[in-house]
Amino acid sequence: MCGIVGYIGWRRAIDPLIASLKKLEYRGYDSAGIAVIGSDLYVYKTEGTIDKLEKMLPNIDGNFGIAHTRWATHGKPTDYNAHPMVDCKGEIAVVHNGIIENYRELKEELMARGHKFTSETDTEVIPHLIEESYNGDLLKACMEAVKKLRGTYAIVAISKNEERLVAARKENPLIVGVAEGENFVASDIPALLKYTRRVMYVMDGEFVDVRKDGVRIYDSEGNIVQRDCVEVDLSIEDAEKGGYEHFMLKEIFEQPRAIRDSLLGRIAELELNGIVLADYDIIKIIGCGTSYHAGLVGKYIIEGIADVPVIAEMASEYRYSSKESEDSLVILISQSGETADTLAAAREARRRGARTVAITNVMGSSLTREADAVIYTRAGIEIGVAATKSFTTQLITLYLIALRAAEERGALTPGEIEEYKNKLRLLPHNVAQVLDRADIIKRKVEMFDGVHSAFFIGRHINYPIALEGALKMKEISYIHAEGYPAGELKHGPLALLTEKTPIVAIAVKDHTYDKMIGNIREVSARSSPVLGVAFDGDRNIQKFVDDVIYVPEVEPVLSPVPVIVALQLLAYYVAKDRGCPIDKPRNLAKSVTVE
Repeated sequence: MCGIVGYIGWRRAIDPLIASLKKLEYRGYDSAGIAVIGSDLYVYKTEGTIDKLEKMLPNIDGNFGIAHTRWATHGKPTDYNAHPMVDCKGEIAVVHNGIIENYRELKEELMARGHKFTSETDTEVIPHLIEESYNGDLLKACMEAVKKLRGTYAIVAISKNEERLVAARKENPLIVGVAEGENFVASDIPALLKYTRRVMYVMDGEFVDVRKDGVRIYDSEGNIVQRDCVEVDLSIEDAEKGGYEHFMLKEIFEQPRAIRDSLLGRIAELELNGIVLADYDIIKIIGCGTSYHAGLVGKYIIEGIADVPVIAEMASEYRYSSKESEDSLVILISQSGETADTLAAAREARRRGARTVAITNVMGSSLTREADAVIYTRAGIEIGVAATKSFTTQLITLYLIALRAAEERGALTPGEIEEYKNKLRLLPHNVAQVLDRADIIKRKVEMFDGVHSAFFIGRHINYPIALEGALKMKEISYIHAEGYPAGELKHGPLALLTEKTPIVAIAVKDHTYDKMIGNIREVSARSSPVLGVAFDGDRNIQKFVDDVIYVPEVEPVLSPVPVIVALQLLAYYVAKDRGCPIDKPRNLAKSVTVE
């Protein structure tokens, strides 16, 4: 997620802008830029670090401006794609965090009216839209411009003709910092704490007029909104975590937004660089760790929705598998895009003549250069070593691929496809419902007091979710947790069960439910405590388990999303109860760059 800073006041604007931008580095970025109004509008931007940007800045005395760190979602990480973006006249500059869904059609319309574009980004349409409406009042021009935008945004704009900042927000965070004779706008609190602890939170649909001597907030109709300042009592480190105790918990709670961003603009249109999914009779999905588990879920998703056979393989084992041909499609999944085994698999697949699609979170990463087509998950920076929002957004991407394949192959009717799309749109709400139950899930940790081993079991599409739930538990709590297909317990693992071996059983109401109940009774007979995971309203399961985590009822093929969020929370609270270093578990790294 990008970082935004705006300043207006008595200082040389470059100084607080750069200092504040550095406090947002933890969010991750690939380029940075700044725009300051002095005798003219001065814009400087570069691929790379804030330090690199700072070294290229001349001595400009202007006392207001905007700055930005970019995490690429549209267009490569380059100087020309970095923000701020400017209008044709070089008078208006804009920084933006979010995704403009309809930027292509807006760009075509603007170009037809003579506007010149210099980047590949969705953001660049915004200053041109403001330019068209600008008549000496930046606030009114911004209000008119955003009416044409479809998507999410936090925007800050400046004009060389007015001494003010104008900001707008829809579904992306924006905060105003208030001080004596100076005011700030930022995407996150850490950017402000060096200068002020008095803040105002901007709400969805609101606009902010920020001047040296005051701040005014307006609703979407132009009416003034009364908003009191709040005193922030956070350390900079705590503020970077958004008030959460750990980055992992923050990232778990960011999943409704991450899923929404992953869906935005792509339910109707998924870019695959000319690859026609209907041309392939078999698909392979390759990944490591959590990404491999996403691939296993993807197997059930694509086979169930699109009726295409899918093989999921571990990247480290792919080189030893059967040969591909030009009729093969290989999907490679890596959060960082730098996972060594996955990169090796991508090169091997291309050597064999297969077409390749990469699913990754990082634009410009090595994997994007190896694949024929790339789909970005748009999860935003993930700092915790244990993957959370990167996993759920990988699943969202696989659902979108499945629907594209079903459409191309005629596996579903247009009505059935639209019904699936509507249910996908509800997933952010379903995940938010799980997060609302965090305190209830927290109370389940007692079952794991003093245990050394645990099993996670599931069937069909929730078998890989059992694997992922077990991986989360072992990664951060150091409990030896294993995921198994529930039907395989009798082929060995039952020998390990004792009254100190808890079982987490995923038993949602689908075609495997009755068999899952049978498996639960099987382990209960060995005195192992059982924690069920079930859909809301399932009272039957209470007869067979010691405790239950309930999740919202969704279409069974979509159940992995709410279920894994519940299991992420469970692992987090167990690890916290055991005093483990949750964000940096021993012996593990976020990006594995060795084979």
